Amino acid sequence: MPATAQIALEWGWDKYAAHAKALTLQKLTAANCTAWLADWTQLASLVDEVAARLVIASTVDTTDKAAEARYNAYLEGVQPQWLATQQTLREMLLQSGLQPAGMEIPLRNMRAEAALFREANLPLLTEEKQLGVEYDQTIGAQTVQWEGSERTLSQLGPVYQEPDRARREGAWRLAMQRRLTDRPQLNALWQKFLRLRGQLAANAGLNSYRDYAWQDRLRFDYTPQDCASFHAAIERVVVPAASRIYERRRQRLGLQTLRPWDLDVDVAQRQALRPFSDAAQLVRTSSAIFNRISPQLGEMFDTLDREQLLDLDNRKGKAPGGYCTGLPLARRTFIFMNSVGMHDDVQTLLHEAGHAFQDFHIAQNPRLPYAQQWNTPLEFCEVASMAMELLAAPHLALAEGGFYSAADAARARAEHLEGIVLFWPYMAVVDAFQHWVYEHAGAAADPAQCDAQWTRLWQRFMPGIDYSGMEDILATGWHRKLHIFQVPFYYIEYGLAQLGAVQIWRNAIKDKTAALAGYRAAIALGGSVPLPQLFAAAGARFAFDAQALQDSVALLEQTLADLEAQT
Repeated sequence: MPATAQIALEWGWDKYAAHAKALTLQKLTAANCTAWLADWTQLASLVDEVAARLVIASTVDTTDKAAEARYNAYLEGVQPQWLATQQTLREMLLQSGLQPAGMEIPLRNMRAEAALFREANLPLLTEEKQLGVEYDQTIGAQTVQWEGSERTLSQLGPVYQEPDRARREGAWRLAMQRRLTDRPQLNALWQKFLRLRGQLAANAGLNSYRDYAWQDRLRFDYTPQDCASFHAAIERVVVPAASRIYERRRQRLGLQTLRPWDLDVDVAQRQALRPFSDAAQLVRTSSAIFNRISPQLGEMFDTLDREQLLDLDNRKGKAPGGYCTGLPLARRTFIFMNSVGMHDDVQTLLHEAGHAFQDFHIAQNPRLPYAQQWNTPLEFCEVASMAMELLAAPHLALAEGGFYSAADAARARAEHLEGIVLFWPYMAVVDAFQHWVYEHAGAAADPAQCDAQWTRLWQRFMPGIDYSGMEDILATGWHRKLHIFQVPFYYIEYGLAQLGAVQIWRNAIKDKTAALAGYRAAIALGGSVPLPQLFAAAGARFAFDAQALQDSVALLEQTLADLEAQT
């Protein structure tokens, strides 16, 4: 950890104030603008890295009260002052009329951010982050007793892959009952989030939080109506393909209906894939894969390992999920996940490494000297990660330095490609749910109505899984999607990016070298060009339409048929 960041973890705003004041008191001219932007970048990098390291400390151990106190001190004492300072700096640059080279898209973004800013929202944004910590603590504390020992719910994941159906069902029901125990607490937390977000929008003079989120997420290239069109295209094209996958699974398992605990077991009753025994082995083998794809990518990943910027294993008290967060002062990233020895963990690390590679490429691009140019649209950040999963797939076999025999590598790839098809309908459930919530905020304040809407959407997009007798578990599925609580409207990105990633994979099938070169060139662009141009640079089309989905689903289904012959 850089010494500056180590000291700054304990800093209050007074430690940043002099630098911030010096920036705000300057008179901007063409002669000093680049130096001023460089100074802004340096301060932004420090503040943002401190925030990232505080988040890391509070998620690697949600029971660490000192880490929680430091993060709360930052949220209450630094974040509001920093957001206000950034607003002043944005207004200074916009009012100057200066147009620094390479800043066209960042200036467009600044105009939207400046228009959205309200000082009255600063304490609300702090409160929103604190509610997110409360969600992490609630989920992180969920454990059960299984076979004489305390287990996190993530640690039950391997049981769902076992051939013994009764054991799978027992573990699954135990986990779900534990989740339902927190239903009142999560419902109460949800109502706080909803009230707060309604106030954020009202303070900004907007009709709904969806309008606020669209502007806050800098979505210039598509609309809520485009999302609805994407949902409809998924329903038309992908839901039938997903239903075919579920029906094949039901038939091969010899079941009358497919239950939730039947989704992860191998249909041929083979032992579940166990690619690694511990996080160290996961790192070693992943490093070999990245080095086979590209020595440059391999070195980037190895740098994270050498500098102890990976926290990959699951344990009690750790926050759920996985993420990659930038450390802009150090020009590094940190990868966080909850591995338990499953193939999904391999996919997660490949995914998060894709984010890390994007950060490295941006940091090494001399045409992007300013922090404002690094702000890549999230829709394309997810292309960087999802495309890496697909580009790495041919290297999963032991002969390529990977985890598996040839047959198991084909099986792992088939699981991944099936997962892509099955993901799009689930993504549509999550995204459509959030549109409903913020279009019907009054109804959504009643958790029972949220349960009902989630159930309706599930039935629309997810046929083939039998939840009879477990309606409460189905209805509360939205509780188990952290994005809905912590980062609302951050989910459509995955669906759009997956479509872009499959297109890059299609290119790689034809010409692996050219596809990788296009991928690397595109992820190095940061936020310097519009979203459709980023997709185009990577050799993909930014799309919502049924034809793009149909082309991708056809490739996925044909490849799945080919892989089945190998297993």
